[in-house]
Amino acid sequence: MPGGKERHDVAIYRLLQQSAFSPEDIDRLVAAFEDSLRALKLADRSDPLTETVAKKLIEIAQTGERDPRQLRRRALAALDLPAAD
Repeated sequence: MPGGKERHDVAIYRLLQQSAFSPEDIDRLVAAFEDSLRALKLADRSDPLTETVAKKLIEIAQTGERDPRQLRRRALAALDLPAAD
């Protein structure tokens, strides 16, 4: 992976493979995904909740939202998940 970054965020990459998002949008979605998992203190990337969060982020991004902070906030609120900041 570029820059030696490990691919811990598999759910988001797998779901984005067939998407029409630009590379910049994908970077924003990945940032929102990683930040969401940190806020949830979710370190186990195999936890089914990671895919739920990824799907919700993509759903919200499809409405036009691109700000990673807003994506995170809206996704966690929509899923009724408490975030530890």
